[in-house]
Amino acid sequence: MSQVKRKTFKPSEGAAAVVTGAGSGIGRSFAYEIVRRGGSVICADIDAERAEETARTLSELGEGRAIAYTCDVGSEKQMAALAEEAESLLGRPVTLVINNAGVGVGGPIGEVPLKDWRWCLKVNLWGVIHGCHFFAPKLRELGYGGIINVASAAGFGAAPEMSAYNVTKSAVLSLSETLAAELTGTGVHVSALCPTVVPTNILDKARLPENRSDFASAAMSKLAFTTSDEVARKTLDALDRKQLYVVPQFDGRIMWRFKRYAPRLYARTLGEAYRLAAN
Repeated sequence: MSQVKRKTFKPSEGAAAVVTGAGSGIGRSFAYEIVRRGGSVICADIDAERAEETARTLSELGEGRAIAYTCDVGSEKQMAALAEEAESLLGRPVTLVINNAGVGVGGPIGEVPLKDWRWCLKVNLWGVIHGCHFFAPKLRELGYGGIINVASAAGFGAAPEMSAYNVTKSAVLSLSETLAAELTGTGVHVSALCPTVVPTNILDKARLPENRSDFASAAMSKLAFTTSDEVARKTLDALDRKQLYVVPQFDGRIMWRFKRYAPRLYARTLGEAYRLAAN
């Protein structure tokens, strides 16, 4: 315990971490950055091959200790098992949890199948709920550490034809705010990451209308002005500063301020832009 407490000023350093969705994208970048800072990490992912690839790559680089773990974050039973086994796998108590796993769903309200809504809610929201439910009490008892919940600028941006995704990410943001208040004074800090476009593989399994898939891919390639590695680094630095809201990109910060200070104008501008694009 005493060794852990000496690091309370920088929870990202020397962490014993669990990262969900670590098989690719931002999750993999978080895993890399954690071990670069002297930590060890459980690379959890529903895709066993991708989890193994992340862990193997880190091991080959000689960077820290990385353990692959196959887990469906939407499963209460599997997430409970992860929380139960994590300490023995890492060799010490978990000090950092990053609830990152997510999926994409798009389309107009009324046209998105309800089964796609349920799938999105299961992964993007219930995955984070499970991560907080099972790990927050352990961190509170430890009296040290951090939780990073990966939300999105979609959580406050409310872009059209992204209803299911927007709903899950706004809920993750609200959950993070609530958890941060509950953990005040415990030594456990919470950060909510709200990126805009980051080049990841989220579109590979995203459920989108056929006429939107090419548009989404093009937007991803043209609007991604940063990398997942940069986002992970900035977010861990923000956690060390005890920063709740992490909006790492300039366009996201503009959107955040516009929405907060002129909500009616923001909604009207967004709606008009959508109407013109649709025509």
